[in-house]
Amino acid sequence: MVKRKPESVILGKLFTGKAIILLGARQTGKTTMLKEITNLQNQKTLWLDADEPFVRAQLAGANISDLKMLIGSHKILVIDEAQQIKNIGQTLKLITDHIQDVQLLASGSSSLDLAEAISEPLTGRKFEYFLYPLSYEELVDHHGWMEEKRFLEQRLIYGSYPDVVSRADNMKETLGLLAGSYLYKDIFKYKDLRRPELLEKLLQSLALQLGSQASYSELSQTIGSDAETVQRYIELLEKTFVIFRLRSFSRNLSSTLVK
Repeated sequence: MVKRKPESVILGKLFTGKAIILLGARQTGKTTMLKEITNLQNQKTLWLDADEPFVRAQLAGANISDLKMLIGSHKILVIDEAQQIKNIGQTLKLITDHIQDVQLLASGSSSLDLAEAISEPLTGRKFEYFLYPLSYEELVDHHGWMEEKRFLEQRLIYGSYPDVVSRADNMKETLGLLAGSYLYKDIFKYKDLRRPELLEKLLQSLALQLGSQASYSELSQTIGSDAETVQRYIELLEKTFVIFRLRSFSRNLSSTLVK
């Protein structure tokens, strides 16, 4: 198993009185890393998967008494895919404020709901980390420099999602399965997605301009939509970790804002 860099950082923050929030795209290894962290603690752990309807029902709008009964004598509480839970920010706040001998860890594969829902309730009460696909440093530490140099071209083409890396003989098919199963999973749940058919066109257009300057107006003309819709969809793709924007750079901060 490849050792993830954020793991040691999170281990150093445990039981300091604050919740730990782990964000990242689906299939980047969040669940695996959290299991590794909790296994190292030798503490009684309650693991809740919010993909399960029963778990969502128990945590949505729960009060202090219900939460204390649910957690019981456990010393670590992990809520996986926490963005699925309604009013999750308030629930996490109640746990952090009123059950202080329990270490709370929550993960989310979409910042659409989780990051926005917890930003105000957990102000000053959380450490927040992002987990991306495997980094070059992590891969070199695990496989060695010579091995990673041999795989460089494949990494540039197929990326470094953990499943892709672990299945070196079938990278293309594995990446295709990941994209088909998870790429739009969080986006399609979002209520403001009025024209989902534009997403694939938009991603194809962005792929053709990867590493080059792109404008909303140009993209809108390419996919047959308006610039406002393109901007909103790009923000959705960014919040679900499908893409990221590299903004303009200038040593003059005012110029950066203008551009």
